[in-house]
Amino acid sequence: MPELAYLNGKIMPIAEAMVPAEDRGYNFGDAVYEYVASYNGKLFCLEPHLDRLERSMGELAFVPLPRDMVRDAILDLFAKALIPRAGIYLQISRGVAPRDHAYPPAGTPLQFFMTIRPVREKPPELREKGASAITVTDLRWGRCDIKTVQLLPNCMAKQQALEAGVFDAIFVSAEGVVREGTSSNLFIAKNGHLITHPLTPQILPGITRQVVMDICRDEGITVEERYYDRSELASADEAFLTGTVTEVLALARIDGRPVGSGAVGPLGKRIYRCLLDRIKDLSSAP
Repeated sequence: MPELAYLNGKIMPIAEAMVPAEDRGYNFGDAVYEYVASYNGKLFCLEPHLDRLERSMGELAFVPLPRDMVRDAILDLFAKALIPRAGIYLQISRGVAPRDHAYPPAGTPLQFFMTIRPVREKPPELREKGASAITVTDLRWGRCDIKTVQLLPNCMAKQQALEAGVFDAIFVSAEGVVREGTSSNLFIAKNGHLITHPLTPQILPGITRQVVMDICRDEGITVEERYYDRSELASADEAFLTGTVTEVLALARIDGRPVGSGAVGPLGKRIYRCLLDRIKDLSSAP
């Protein structure tokens, strides 16, 4: 089960994959990315990830890459690695050019890079007891809906959370609007229904977020997509994060205070079970 890299059509050991120093992803963060996970040898939600990748590239005026080519490259790397529970990191930059803020000339080839490694699972005790988080002021740029590699504020917030002894940080705007986690979307539960931030440029349109929305529609669970503030977060019955590896992860404490009873709540448990059922259906498909 080798950990491999893909670079512009070639597959190799990760240590051998080298990107030129004048790659615009390195110099300017001028790159987009996706992270696709597998379960029992089958990729989960590949097509929605490709949809979002195409949208991100379009928003940054990248030259389009043929969808079939990108899909085939992902599947080829996945097949060669033979990692049943894999995480594929995919990054496309605007290419290599002398350092200049302006975009390089038309025709400059994009850089297409991937790695594949086993997924690092969340500790079981986090699933059983719930995680803790802190809130931090949102210092990110104004287009968080584009999945770019410009993640320094996310890294700073995550490090702040780790130094505080908690799992994650939740971004809150200067005006007090609760946004999302450092690498995940956020839902809260109140009186048997869910509330989550609407899809705007201030949050990422998460793939697992959409799966959860689909589950709620099928299960008859009401979801309000609207703004809410710190006080509503503090009074929530439940809260949970969603993401490709995060899946559905309950928050038991935020800013040192218990969320609801301080235990994993029934609505979060129910939605997580439904997500696992979808994963099981994927694994049992021919």
